[in-house]
Amino acid sequence: MSTSPETNTNIVATTTFGKLPTDHMFIAEYKNGKWGEGQLKRFQKILLSPFALCFHYGQTVFEGMKAFRMKDGRVNIFRPLKNYERMNLSLERMCMPPLPEDLFMHAVTQMVEADKKFIDDDEDASLYIRPLVIASEERIGVKVSDEYLFIVMCSPAKKYFANPIKVKVETTFTRAAEGGTGYAKCGGNYGAAYYPTHLARLQGFDQVIWTDSHNHTLMEESGTMNVVFVVDGTLVTPALSGTILDGITRDSILTLARKNGMKVEERKVSVKEIQQAFDEGKRVEACGVGTAAVIAPMELIDIDGKKYIPYTGEDSQMSKLKRQLLEMRLGIQKDENNWNYILK
Repeated sequence: MSTSPETNTNIVATTTFGKLPTDHMFIAEYKNGKWGEGQLKRFQKILLSPFALCFHYGQTVFEGMKAFRMKDGRVNIFRPLKNYERMNLSLERMCMPPLPEDLFMHAVTQMVEADKKFIDDDEDASLYIRPLVIASEERIGVKVSDEYLFIVMCSPAKKYFANPIKVKVETTFTRAAEGGTGYAKCGGNYGAAYYPTHLARLQGFDQVIWTDSHNHTLMEESGTMNVVFVVDGTLVTPALSGTILDGITRDSILTLARKNGMKVEERKVSVKEIQQAFDEGKRVEACGVGTAAVIAPMELIDIDGKKYIPYTGEDSQMSKLKRQLLEMRLGIQKDENNWNYILK
C-alpha cells in the first residue's frame, strides 16, 4: 500500500488526523542482542505471527513528533533528541532494549527527507512522525521478548482539535498510579483510558482531566495532553511525577513563558484550587498541551457536575505562547533554544 506519488493538499487538508500514511516507512530489527541498521521501504503492511509477544503482554512503546516547513522552504524536525531521550526512558520501563541515538536519528531524518512533500504551505500543517518499538518474538508465555521491531511512519497533519474543547474532571477512574507506567509512553496507558473517556464523550465532553489515584483531589493530565492553567497571569501546571508524561510541548511552553517573564509554577495543583479561582472571579485559562494538539484551549471544565468557563480570548497568555512557538518552528522568530533540527 502507498499513497499517491504527488501530494494532494486537498486530500491532506480534509483527512482525519493520523489516517493518511505517507509513502515510506523505516524498519529495523533487534535480534541476537543488537539492533540492525534498518532500511527505508515503501509503506506496506508488516507480517507478524499471532504468537508475537506484542499482542499479548504489552511490550509496545511509541513517540509522537512533528516536522514543519519553514517560511524559507526548509524542513525542521522539532526537538527530536528530546523525543529520543523520552523513548529510551519508556523502553527501559517496559524492559525493552534502548535505541542507539544514531539509529533513531537516521530513521527519523530519512523518513522526513523522503516524505517532506506531504507538508503543505499552510502554517497549521505539519508532518506527524510516529516511532514505534514492538516485541516481535514468537512465543506464548509471559516473558521479556528477545526480538523487537523499530518502525518509523509518518502522516500529514493539520489541527488536532478544530475548536476549543469541553472537559470533565475525572474523579472515579484512574489513569496511572505511583510506581506504575504513567510516565512511559506505552500502549497500555492509552488502552486503560478508553473507557472513562468514552463515558465522558457520551456526556458531551471531548476529553477528561485525570486526577491522582489516591483520593482524586490533584490535577494530573488531560487525555493525550499535559494540562496547564493560567490564573491571574501566573502559569500553573502539575509537577512531573511517576504518573505524568514529560511532554515536549509542555517543556517548550514553560521555557518560553519563563523567558517572557511570566511567573511559572510547577507543583501540585488541587482541583479545589482551580475551582476556587473560578468561584472568586479570577481570570482562568485552561489548556491541554501536547505534540498532536499543540495547545488546545478548554472552553468548559466540569467539576462534580458544576460547569466553569475558562477564558479563551485571542489575547490570552496561552494564545500568545502558541503563536510564539509556531513562529519559532516556522523560522519567523529566532530559535534561541536550538530546538529546530533543520534538514540540510
